[in-house]
Amino acid sequence: MSTLIPATLIAGDGIGPEIVEATLAVLDALKAPFVWDRQVAGLGGVAAAGDPLPEATLESIRRTRLALKGPLETPSGGGYRSSNVRLREEFQLYANLRPARTIVPGGRFDKIDLVVVRENLEGLYIGHEHYVPIDGDPHAVAMATGINTRQGSRRLLEYAFEFAVKQGRKKVTIVHKANIMKALTGLFLETGIELYERKYKGLFELDTVIIDACAMKLVINPWQFDVLVTTNLFGDILSDLVAGLVGGLGMAPGANIGADAAIFEAVHGSAPDIAGKGIANPTALLLAAAMMLDHCRLGEMATRLRRALDDTLNIDKVRTGDLGGKASTAAFTQALVSRISRS
Repeated sequence: MSTLIPATLIAGDGIGPEIVEATLAVLDALKAPFVWDRQVAGLGGVAAAGDPLPEATLESIRRTRLALKGPLETPSGGGYRSSNVRLREEFQLYANLRPARTIVPGGRFDKIDLVVVRENLEGLYIGHEHYVPIDGDPHAVAMATGINTRQGSRRLLEYAFEFAVKQGRKKVTIVHKANIMKALTGLFLETGIELYERKYKGLFELDTVIIDACAMKLVINPWQFDVLVTTNLFGDILSDLVAGLVGGLGMAPGANIGADAAIFEAVHGSAPDIAGKGIANPTALLLAAAMMLDHCRLGEMATRLRRALDDTLNIDKVRTGDLGGKASTAAFTQALVSRISRS
């Protein structure tokens, strides 16, 4: 019997509770050894505790150091900051891992298998911004300061390089804008090349590409890439771009990894327009749960989950409406559970 693993569960907002319950049913079918501590965040956190990220939720993650979360909605107005950003900062989740793999074939792009590794805590996303008033216009000039550190860059690059080695990946591409932002992204590029030469040379091919050229190449020939590693803003953009190659954010899981905690999530929004209708596609969160199983060294369960998902979609042809099918969330989940029980 597997050792029980405490984990925090955040259902989230909108369709979050529906896709979380679907994912729990699948994990139960796998007999995954998670012991869940249910907490709230987002709009649910505001309703329960007047805070989109209540202290009880933070305390739970401090204890379990592991969380699975549905999509969170940031309340409009009131000066609320993104709960996702706060979680990354609170637990120093420096690496954002975003795989994109073709599951449903036959789209514009096929046989895609890419991973974006994004720095999560530095760059322009630190939020150091201000206005300079001129001639009575309080917003005459807007300024933002980005910060990349050698230590932060090396930590993220080392994670990406180790990931490539462990996963048997053949190529890592450092994405940058060092031709223009010579200091801010030049430091990241310089650190990556130095680290590769010193420690990883020969273990995989290293390539470098400017961000704008990378975006173009991804939509012309994405198969030339394998693992992409980059700074915060560029990673945010590219991870959504590669999700588009495999069907959109509904097929895109994410992992936020730190030295002492890891949070796994569906990266799509809360979709309040379809909440409660029973038609949400839980695939992204299911794939995030597979990443969580991998993280907890339960690779056999992760493989069974991914295989059952592939078979349900492509052999049984059970698909939700966004994938051209007619299955409800419940029917899709039941078909997946049935697949697992036969595996």
